[in-house]
Amino acid sequence: MALGFALAFVPLGCMAKRPDGGAGLLPLGTAAPDFAARDSTGKVVHLSDFGGTPRLVYFYPKDETPGCTKEACAFRDTYDKFKAKNVTVFGVSRDTEKSHDEFRAAHALPFPLVADADGAVQKAYGVPSKMGLPIADRVSFLVDRDGKIDHVFEKVDPVVHANEVLDLVK
Repeated sequence: MALGFALAFVPLGCMAKRPDGGAGLLPLGTAAPDFAARDSTGKVVHLSDFGGTPRLVYFYPKDETPGCTKEACAFRDTYDKFKAKNVTVFGVSRDTEKSHDEFRAAHALPFPLVADADGAVQKAYGVPSKMGLPIADRVSFLVDRDGKIDHVFEKVDPVVHANEVLDLVK
């Protein structure tokens, strides 16, 4: 008896479709989509709750993976500098609230991690999935005080990303 299987190929460079009808990552100057998603404590977090201040929305693939842990810990280690610049940091992944709670506790992360289990936030920002899986690519959006996309960070290096963002915040 022969075993059959199918391979699904996802074209490289394929742009994610956004709910606003666009494709790919949100461009500079675009209004950042508000979101209502639960953080690791179960509290509903809205991007708009932090209006009037810069915000960083960083998408990452998965809790407790080496690169994601390095990136989260780099934000943790520079968190006082973000606070001094009045920047709110949000980590977003497709992991559950429980996974985020364990990840935050294990690494003493002082900023909210938003559970985007259905990928709605990821889609709204046009963030592609890694290899077609329900895992977000590593992309960050710096949102200015007026709620517009000020900078998009693609192909993020998790070790230096936090300092890279700090250098750009006015």
